[in-house]
Amino acid sequence: MKYGVFLPTANNGWLISNTAPQYKPTWELEKRIALEAEAAGMDFAIAMVKLHGYGGQTEFWDYSLDSFTLIAGLAAVTERLQLFASVAVLAQHPAMVARMAMTLDAIAPGRVGVNMVSGWQKAEYAQMGLWPGDETHFRRRYDVMAEYAQVLTELWREGTSDFKGEFFTLDQCRMKPTPSAPIPICVAGQSPEGMGFAAKWAGFNLFMGRGCNTPTAHAPAFERLATAAADAGRSVQPYSAFMIIVADTDEEAHARWERYREGADVEAIAWMTGQALADTTSDSASTAKTISLPYGAVNLNTGTLVGSPETVARLLNEAAALTPDGGILLTFDNYVGGIRTFGERIRPLLDH
Repeated sequence: MKYGVFLPTANNGWLISNTAPQYKPTWELEKRIALEAEAAGMDFAIAMVKLHGYGGQTEFWDYSLDSFTLIAGLAAVTERLQLFASVAVLAQHPAMVARMAMTLDAIAPGRVGVNMVSGWQKAEYAQMGLWPGDETHFRRRYDVMAEYAQVLTELWREGTSDFKGEFFTLDQCRMKPTPSAPIPICVAGQSPEGMGFAAKWAGFNLFMGRGCNTPTAHAPAFERLATAAADAGRSVQPYSAFMIIVADTDEEAHARWERYREGADVEAIAWMTGQALADTTSDSASTAKTISLPYGAVNLNTGTLVGSPETVARLLNEAAALTPDGGILLTFDNYVGGIRTFGERIRPLLDH
Protein backbone atom coordinates (compact mmCIF):
# COMPACT_ATOMS: atom_id res chain seq x y z
CA MET A 1 0.00 0.00 0.00
CA LYS A 2 1.32 3.42 -0.98
CA TYR A 3 0.49 6.55 1.00
CA GLY A 4 0.69 10.04 -0.43
CA VAL A 5 -0.20 13.66 0.17
CA PHE A 6 -2.41 15.94 -1.90
CA LEU A 7 -0.41 19.15 -1.64
CA PRO A 8 -2.37 22.29 -0.62
CA THR A 9 -1.30 24.24 -3.70
CA ALA A 10 -4.26 26.62 -3.28
CA ASN A 11 -5.18 28.64 -0.21
CA ASN A 12 -6.73 26.85 2.79
CA GLY A 13 -6.06 23.40 1.40
CA TRP A 14 -9.21 21.28 1.23
CA LEU A 15 -11.42 22.85 3.89
CA ILE A 16 -14.00 25.41 2.72
CA SER A 17 -14.62 26.86 6.16
CA ASN A 18 -14.25 30.13 8.02
CA THR A 19 -13.20 28.23 11.15
CA ALA A 20 -10.54 26.06 9.47
CA PRO A 21 -6.88 27.15 9.26
CA GLN A 22 -6.53 30.09 6.86
CA TYR A 23 -3.31 30.27 4.84
CA LYS A 24 -1.91 31.06 1.41
CA PRO A 25 0.15 28.64 -0.69
CA THR A 26 3.86 29.46 -0.72
CA TRP A 27 6.96 27.72 -1.95
CA GLU A 28 8.31 27.40 1.58
CA LEU A 29 5.09 25.76 2.79
CA GLU A 30 4.92 23.29 -0.11
CA LYS A 31 8.61 22.40 0.30
CA ARG A 32 8.20 21.86 4.04
CA ILE A 33 5.15 19.63 3.50
CA ALA A 34 6.95 17.54 0.86
CA LEU A 35 9.98 17.08 3.08
CA GLU A 36 7.79 16.20 6.07
CA ALA A 37 5.96 13.66 3.88
CA GLU A 38 9.22 12.07 2.80
CA ALA A 39 10.44 11.93 6.40
CA ALA A 40 7.13 10.34 7.44
CA GLY A 41 7.64 7.49 5.00
CA MET A 42 5.05 8.61 2.45
CA ASP A 43 5.45 7.41 -1.11
CA PHE A 44 4.02 10.08 -3.41
CA ALA A 45 2.67 13.61 -3.68
CA ILE A 46 0.22 15.22 -6.12
CA ALA A 47 0.00 18.92 -6.94
CA MET A 48 -3.40 19.88 -8.29
CA VAL A 49 -4.13 22.42 -11.02
CA LYS A 50 -6.67 25.14 -10.21
CA LEU A 51 -7.15 28.22 -12.40
CA HIS A 52 -10.15 29.94 -10.79
CA GLY A 53 -11.21 29.92 -7.17
CA TYR A 54 -14.62 29.83 -5.52
CA GLY A 55 -14.55 33.19 -3.74
CA GLY A 56 -16.74 33.51 -0.65
CA GLN A 57 -15.63 34.93 2.66
CA THR A 58 -12.50 32.76 2.62
CA GLU A 59 -11.62 33.55 -1.03
CA PHE A 60 -11.34 29.80 -1.35
CA TRP A 61 -8.74 28.71 -3.92
CA ASP A 62 -8.47 32.24 -5.29
CA TYR A 63 -4.73 31.93 -4.60
CA SER A 64 -3.05 29.00 -6.35
CA LEU A 65 0.41 27.93 -7.47
CA ASP A 66 1.19 26.34 -10.82
CA SER A 67 1.43 22.57 -10.66
CA PHE A 68 4.30 21.78 -13.06
CA THR A 69 6.71 24.48 -11.92
CA LEU A 70 6.00 23.63 -8.29
CA ILE A 71 6.72 19.94 -8.90
CA ALA A 72 9.96 20.93 -10.66
CA GLY A 73 11.09 22.69 -7.50
CA LEU A 74 10.05 19.78 -5.28
CA ALA A 75 11.78 17.31 -7.59
CA ALA A 76 15.05 19.10 -6.91
CA VAL A 77 14.75 19.04 -3.10
CA THR A 78 13.25 15.58 -2.49
CA GLU A 79 14.95 12.23 -2.90
CA ARG A 80 12.32 9.51 -2.84
CA LEU A 81 8.75 10.80 -3.34
CA GLN A 82 7.01 10.05 -6.62
CA LEU A 83 5.72 13.43 -7.78
CA PHE A 84 2.61 13.97 -9.91
CA ALA A 85 2.05 17.25 -11.71
CA SER A 86 -1.51 17.98 -12.84
CA VAL A 87 -2.31 19.11 -16.36
CA ALA A 88 -5.34 21.17 -17.38
CA VAL A 89 -6.16 19.40 -20.64
CA LEU A 90 -8.17 22.32 -22.06
CA ALA A 91 -5.39 24.82 -21.43
CA GLN A 92 -2.14 22.99 -22.24
CA HIS A 93 -1.15 21.30 -25.49
CA PRO A 94 -0.07 17.66 -25.04
CA ALA A 95 3.21 18.13 -26.91
CA MET A 96 4.23 20.87 -24.48
CA VAL A 97 3.13 18.82 -21.47
CA ALA A 98 5.08 15.81 -22.76
CA ARG A 99 8.20 17.98 -22.89
CA MET A 100 7.58 19.48 -19.43
CA ALA A 101 7.14 16.01 -17.95
CA MET A 102 10.29 14.80 -19.69
CA THR A 103 12.14 17.73 -18.11
CA LEU A 104 10.78 16.79 -14.68
CA ASP A 105 12.13 13.30 -15.27
CA ALA A 106 15.53 14.83 -16.02
CA ILE A 107 15.44 16.47 -12.56
CA ALA A 108 14.08 13.41 -10.72
CA PRO A 109 14.61 10.34 -12.92
CA GLY A 110 11.87 7.75 -12.57
CA ARG A 111 9.99 9.76 -9.93
CA VAL A 112 7.44 11.78 -11.92
CA GLY A 113 3.92 11.25 -13.18
CA VAL A 114 1.14 13.29 -14.79
CA ASN A 115 -2.34 13.69 -13.35
CA MET A 116 -4.73 14.45 -16.24
CA VAL A 117 -7.64 16.81 -15.42
CA SER A 118 -10.44 17.07 -17.96
CA GLY A 119 -11.99 20.06 -16.17
CA TRP A 120 -15.52 20.59 -14.88
CA GLN A 121 -15.44 24.23 -13.72
CA LYS A 122 -16.37 26.39 -16.70
CA ALA A 123 -15.03 29.61 -15.17
CA GLU A 124 -11.47 28.25 -15.13
CA TYR A 125 -11.35 28.12 -18.91
CA ALA A 126 -13.95 30.67 -20.00
CA GLN A 127 -11.85 33.42 -18.40
CA MET A 128 -9.17 32.66 -21.01
CA GLY A 129 -11.54 32.05 -23.92
CA LEU A 130 -10.76 28.31 -23.83
CA TRP A 131 -14.15 26.86 -22.92
CA PRO A 132 -15.42 24.77 -25.88
CA GLY A 133 -19.08 24.97 -24.79
CA ASP A 134 -21.04 22.94 -22.26
CA GLU A 135 -22.47 20.46 -24.74
CA THR A 136 -19.17 19.86 -26.54
CA HIS A 137 -17.05 19.57 -23.44
CA PHE A 138 -19.22 17.50 -21.17
CA ARG A 139 -20.14 15.01 -23.90
CA ARG A 140 -16.76 14.74 -25.58
CA ARG A 141 -14.18 15.38 -22.86
CA TYR A 142 -13.02 11.77 -22.62
CA ASP A 143 -12.63 11.63 -26.40
CA VAL A 144 -10.30 14.64 -26.05
CA MET A 145 -8.53 12.98 -23.13
CA ALA A 146 -7.93 9.80 -25.13
CA GLU A 147 -6.25 11.68 -27.97
CA TYR A 148 -4.26 13.70 -25.44
CA ALA A 149 -3.01 10.57 -23.70
CA GLN A 150 -2.05 8.99 -27.01
CA VAL A 151 0.06 12.01 -27.96
CA LEU A 152 1.78 11.98 -24.56
CA THR A 153 2.60 8.29 -24.68
CA GLU A 154 3.85 8.42 -28.27
CA LEU A 155 6.22 11.29 -27.54
CA TRP A 156 7.47 9.75 -24.30
CA ARG A 157 8.00 6.35 -25.92
CA GLU A 158 9.24 7.25 -29.41
CA GLY A 159 10.37 10.86 -29.17
CA THR A 160 8.20 11.66 -32.16
CA SER A 161 4.51 11.72 -33.08
CA ASP A 162 2.64 12.17 -36.32
CA PHE A 163 -0.75 11.80 -34.65
CA LYS A 164 -3.80 12.90 -36.66
CA GLY A 165 -6.99 13.04 -34.64
CA GLU A 166 -10.22 14.99 -34.33
CA PHE A 167 -8.88 17.30 -31.64
CA PHE A 168 -5.09 17.23 -32.08
CA THR A 169 -2.98 17.14 -35.22
CA LEU A 170 0.78 16.73 -35.09
CA ASP A 171 3.17 16.91 -38.03
CA GLN A 172 6.23 14.81 -37.25
CA CYS A 173 6.40 16.42 -33.81
CA ARG A 174 9.73 15.74 -32.12
CA MET A 175 10.73 15.58 -28.47
CA LYS A 176 14.12 14.35 -27.29
CA PRO A 177 15.50 13.13 -25.03
CA THR A 178 12.82 10.67 -24.08
CA PRO A 179 12.22 10.05 -20.36
CA SER A 180 14.51 7.71 -18.44
CA ALA A 181 11.51 5.59 -17.39
CA PRO A 182 7.82 5.30 -18.33
CA ILE A 183 5.83 8.26 -16.98
CA PRO A 184 2.60 7.05 -15.36
CA ILE A 185 -0.72 8.78 -15.93
CA CYS A 186 -3.15 9.36 -13.08
CA VAL A 187 -6.80 10.35 -13.49
CA ALA A 188 -9.80 10.79 -11.20
CA GLY A 189 -12.35 8.84 -13.24
CA GLN A 190 -15.56 8.37 -11.28
CA SER A 191 -18.11 7.90 -14.07
CA PRO A 192 -18.26 4.89 -16.42
CA GLU A 193 -16.64 7.02 -19.12
CA GLY A 194 -13.92 8.14 -16.71
CA MET A 195 -13.19 4.59 -15.62
CA GLY A 196 -13.13 3.51 -19.23
CA PHE A 197 -10.48 6.11 -19.95
CA ALA A 198 -8.50 5.07 -16.89
CA ALA A 199 -8.71 1.41 -17.91
CA LYS A 200 -7.11 2.16 -21.27
CA TRP A 201 -4.60 4.88 -20.48
CA ALA A 202 -3.91 5.35 -16.77
CA GLY A 203 -1.75 3.57 -14.24
CA PHE A 204 -3.66 5.00 -11.30
CA ASN A 205 -7.28 6.02 -10.80
CA LEU A 206 -8.13 8.35 -7.91
CA PHE A 207 -11.47 8.00 -6.14
CA MET A 208 -13.07 10.88 -4.29
CA GLY A 209 -16.64 11.87 -3.52
CA ARG A 210 -19.56 12.17 -1.17
CA GLY A 211 -20.52 9.31 1.12
CA CYS A 212 -16.97 8.04 1.58
CA ASN A 213 -16.61 8.65 5.32
CA THR A 214 -16.38 4.93 5.91
CA PRO A 215 -13.07 3.40 4.88
CA THR A 216 -14.69 0.73 2.71
CA ALA A 217 -17.08 3.05 0.85
CA HIS A 218 -15.02 2.90 -2.34
CA ALA A 219 -15.31 -0.90 -2.65
CA PRO A 220 -18.05 -0.94 -5.35
CA ALA A 221 -16.12 1.61 -7.43
CA PHE A 222 -12.94 -0.44 -7.10
CA GLU A 223 -14.81 -3.45 -8.47
CA ARG A 224 -16.09 -1.47 -11.45
CA LEU A 225 -12.58 -0.24 -12.21
CA ALA A 226 -11.19 -3.78 -11.99
CA THR A 227 -13.82 -4.97 -14.47
CA ALA A 228 -13.11 -2.11 -16.89
CA ALA A 229 -9.36 -2.71 -16.67
CA ALA A 230 -9.75 -6.44 -17.23
CA ASP A 231 -11.89 -5.74 -20.31
CA ALA A 232 -9.08 -3.50 -21.59
CA GLY A 233 -6.46 -6.13 -20.80
CA ARG A 234 -4.66 -3.86 -18.36
CA SER A 235 -4.14 -3.38 -14.62
CA VAL A 236 -4.97 -0.02 -13.03
CA GLN A 237 -4.22 0.72 -9.39
CA PRO A 238 -7.05 2.35 -7.42
CA TYR A 239 -6.12 5.25 -5.16
CA SER A 240 -8.66 6.52 -2.62
CA ALA A 241 -8.67 10.01 -1.09
CA PHE A 242 -9.28 10.72 2.59
CA MET A 243 -8.86 13.73 4.82
CA ILE A 244 -7.31 13.01 8.20
CA ILE A 245 -8.33 15.05 11.22
CA VAL A 246 -6.31 13.66 14.11
CA ALA A 247 -5.96 14.70 17.75
CA ASP A 248 -4.86 13.02 20.96
CA THR A 249 -8.40 11.77 21.61
CA ASP A 250 -11.41 10.91 19.46
CA GLU A 251 -13.46 13.54 21.29
CA GLU A 252 -10.99 16.32 20.54
CA ALA A 253 -10.74 15.36 16.87
CA HIS A 254 -14.52 15.19 16.41
CA ALA A 255 -14.97 18.54 18.15
CA ARG A 256 -12.51 20.11 15.70
CA TRP A 257 -14.29 18.53 12.71
CA GLU A 258 -17.65 19.80 13.94
CA ARG A 259 -16.20 23.30 14.35
CA TYR A 260 -15.07 23.24 10.72
CA ARG A 261 -18.50 22.08 9.58
CA GLU A 262 -20.26 24.80 11.55
CA GLY A 263 -18.04 27.40 9.92
CA ALA A 264 -18.73 26.28 6.35
CA ASP A 265 -18.18 29.04 3.78
CA VAL A 266 -21.59 28.52 2.19
CA GLU A 267 -21.03 31.21 -0.43
CA ALA A 268 -17.88 29.53 -1.77
CA ILE A 269 -19.51 26.09 -1.62
CA ALA A 270 -22.54 27.42 -3.53
CA TRP A 271 -20.23 28.72 -6.28
CA MET A 272 -18.55 25.33 -6.54
CA THR A 273 -21.89 23.55 -6.66
CA GLY A 274 -23.24 25.83 -9.39
CA GLN A 275 -20.18 25.21 -11.54
CA ALA A 276 -20.34 21.44 -11.02
CA LEU A 277 -24.04 21.18 -11.82
CA ALA A 278 -23.52 22.81 -15.21
CA ASP A 279 -22.67 19.29 -16.37
CA THR A 280 -26.20 18.02 -17.01
CA THR A 281 -24.86 14.93 -18.80
CA SER A 282 -22.90 13.58 -15.86
CA ASP A 283 -23.32 10.18 -14.29
CA SER A 284 -24.46 9.95 -10.68
CA ALA A 285 -20.92 9.00 -9.62
CA SER A 286 -19.21 11.95 -11.33
CA THR A 287 -17.84 15.07 -9.69
CA ALA A 288 -20.90 17.08 -10.66
CA LYS A 289 -23.22 14.80 -8.76
CA THR A 290 -21.15 14.25 -5.62
CA ILE A 291 -21.34 17.71 -4.05
CA SER A 292 -23.86 18.45 -1.33
CA LEU A 293 -24.61 21.63 0.59
CA PRO A 294 -23.69 22.86 3.06
CA TYR A 295 -21.67 20.48 5.23
CA GLY A 296 -20.99 17.61 2.85
CA ALA A 297 -18.71 19.77 0.75
CA VAL A 298 -16.76 21.44 3.55
CA ASN A 299 -13.80 19.20 2.68
CA LEU A 300 -14.65 19.01 -1.04
CA ASN A 301 -16.45 15.74 -0.44
CA THR A 302 -13.42 13.60 0.15
CA GLY A 303 -13.89 11.01 2.85
CA THR A 304 -12.98 12.18 6.33
CA LEU A 305 -11.26 9.98 8.91
CA VAL A 306 -11.55 11.60 12.33
CA GLY A 307 -10.09 10.48 15.64
CA SER A 308 -7.04 9.65 17.68
CA PRO A 309 -3.94 8.19 15.99
CA GLU A 310 -5.13 4.72 17.00
CA THR A 311 -8.60 5.30 15.52
CA VAL A 312 -7.26 6.77 12.29
CA ALA A 313 -4.80 3.87 11.91
CA ARG A 314 -7.62 1.37 12.35
CA LEU A 315 -9.71 3.12 9.69
CA LEU A 316 -6.78 3.31 7.29
CA ASN A 317 -6.12 -0.39 7.80
CA GLU A 318 -9.73 -1.12 6.82
CA ALA A 319 -9.33 1.00 3.68
CA ALA A 320 -5.97 -0.53 2.76
CA ALA A 321 -7.29 -4.08 3.13
CA LEU A 322 -9.53 -3.48 0.09
CA THR A 323 -6.61 -2.91 -2.26
CA PRO A 324 -3.26 -3.62 -0.58
CA ASP A 325 -1.52 -3.02 -3.92
CA GLY A 326 -3.19 0.38 -4.41
CA GLY A 327 -2.76 3.70 -2.70
CA ILE A 328 -4.32 6.20 -0.32
CA LEU A 329 -4.04 9.92 -0.97
CA LEU A 330 -4.27 12.02 2.19
CA THR A 331 -5.21 15.60 2.95
CA PHE A 332 -5.01 17.22 6.38
CA ASP A 333 -6.58 20.11 8.23
CA ASN A 334 -3.14 20.85 9.68
CA TYR A 335 -0.67 19.66 7.07
CA VAL A 336 2.69 19.92 8.81
CA GLY A 337 1.50 18.68 12.20
CA GLY A 338 -0.82 16.09 10.65
CA ILE A 339 1.88 14.57 8.47
CA ARG A 340 4.27 14.45 11.40
CA THR A 341 1.64 12.67 13.49
CA PHE A 342 1.05 10.28 10.59
CA GLY A 343 4.72 9.37 10.49
CA GLU A 344 5.30 9.14 14.22
CA ARG A 345 2.04 7.76 15.61
CA ILE A 346 -0.11 6.39 12.78
CA ARG A 347 2.28 4.77 10.29
CA PRO A 348 3.73 2.36 12.90
CA LEU A 349 0.21 1.00 13.48
CA LEU A 350 -0.58 0.31 9.80
CA ASP A 351 -0.77 -3.25 8.50
CA HIS A 352 0.12 -2.37 4.90
